[in-house]
Amino acid sequence: MLTKSSTELVRQRNSVLVLAALRRHGALAHTEIADFTKLSSATISAITADLEKAQIIEKSEHQAASGRGRPRVLFRQRRDCGYLVVVIISSDGVQYSLVDYAGKLIDRFSEERSHDPTGAERFVASIKEGLLRILSRSKLPQEKVLLISISSKGLVHPTEPVLVWSPIFGSNQIDFESALRPDWQARILLGNETQLVAAALGAHEENTRPTDFRALAALSLGHSIGLGIVRRTGQGEREISAPNFGHMLHMPNGGLCRCGSRGCIEAYAGFYAILRMAFEVPLDTIPAKFVPVAELDKIAAQARHGHRMSAFAFRQAGIALGNGLSRLLSLTERMPIAITGPGTRYYDLLRQGIEDGLGQAHVVRMEGMPEIRVAPDESILVFEGHLDRALSVIDQELVLSGIQEAD
Repeated sequence: MLTKSSTELVRQRNSVLVLAALRRHGALAHTEIADFTKLSSATISAITADLEKAQIIEKSEHQAASGRGRPRVLFRQRRDCGYLVVVIISSDGVQYSLVDYAGKLIDRFSEERSHDPTGAERFVASIKEGLLRILSRSKLPQEKVLLISISSKGLVHPTEPVLVWSPIFGSNQIDFESALRPDWQARILLGNETQLVAAALGAHEENTRPTDFRALAALSLGHSIGLGIVRRTGQGEREISAPNFGHMLHMPNGGLCRCGSRGCIEAYAGFYAILRMAFEVPLDTIPAKFVPVAELDKIAAQARHGHRMSAFAFRQAGIALGNGLSRLLSLTERMPIAITGPGTRYYDLLRQGIEDGLGQAHVVRMEGMPEIRVAPDESILVFEGHLDRALSVIDQELVLSGIQEAD
C-alpha cells in the first residue's frame, strides 16, 4: 500500500513537471520535454499518454519546412480543458479577465469601483455581477471555470481567500469563499497585488539569468505602499512573501495613516501623504481614501519647477521609503529592488530621498547601494503573476483528478 501511494505521488509530481514545461516553453516535442524535465523517455511517453487520455493535453503533427522527413509531433495544453477568471481590484476600479487553460486571454473589461468604506456588501454584489457578465459575453457555462483568482492591495489571509484589511474597507473583512458559494464551484484564490508582481518579476529573472538569480524585492508606489519579495530556495523553488511594508513604523507618533496608526511609511509616502505634505496640512488630518493621479501630477509639476514644499513632500516620501528598504536589507540580504506602480512617474523626484534613506543603513554603507530599477507596467506584472500562480494550481488539480479518472 505504501509503495503504491509513493508511486502515485511520483507520477503526479512528474505529470506536473511536464505541464510546467509546456506552460513555460510552449508546444514541445517528446525529446524537448525530456530535456526540460530530465525525465526518461519512457516516463514522458507514459505521462503524455495519461494526460492526453484525460483530455488535459493534445498533440498535433507539424511538417518540417523542407517538406521532407517525418512530421514533428508536438504536445500542448487543450485550450478548452477549463477556464480561469482573473479579478484585479485596484484603487479606482475592478478588472475582469477570462483566460483559457493555455493562458490565452479571451475577454476583458473594467468597471469603476465605489470608495464608500461601508459598502462592502455592495462591492461583493458587484463582483458577483462582474463574474456573471464576463461569462455571458463569451457564452461559457459556469462549470467550465476551474478557478477564480482575485487580487487586492492590503492584507490577505495566508491560507484562505479572505481580505483581512484593505485601504478602502479598512478592517471590514471580505470572505470571497463564503461570498461566492454556492453559486460558484470553482476554486477561489486571493492574493496580495504586490506579491503577484514579485512572482512575475521572479519568473522573468529565472528566464533571463537562471543561475544567478537569488532574490528580488518589488516596491509598489501609489495610493498605498506595497512590497513583495521573491527568493529562490535551496531546492530551486521560488518563495514569495508580502510583508506589511507600508504600515511599518517610520516615525514614532508621526503622521496619521489610513490604517489608523501613526508614523507608518505609507503616512509619508502614499499619494495622500504627499498631497498632505505639499499643502502643509496637519499630519493628524484624516487621510483621503483616494487621491486622483492628476492631483499628484500637478504637485510633481510644481516640484520640477522649483516649488519648495512640493519638492520637500516628494523628498520626505523618498526618505521614508529608503529607510524602510534599509531595514529590509538589514534583516534579509542585499537584493535588487524593482519599483512599480503609478508612483514610478515621480521616481525622478523620489530617487534622491530613497538613496539618502538607504544610505543610512550600515549594510548599504558596507556593501554599496543595491540595484534599483523601475518597472512601470505594474498592471501587466499583476496579470502575469495571476497566471503564474493560478494556472500552476489548475495543473496540479487537473493532474490529481484527471489521472484518477483515467485509472
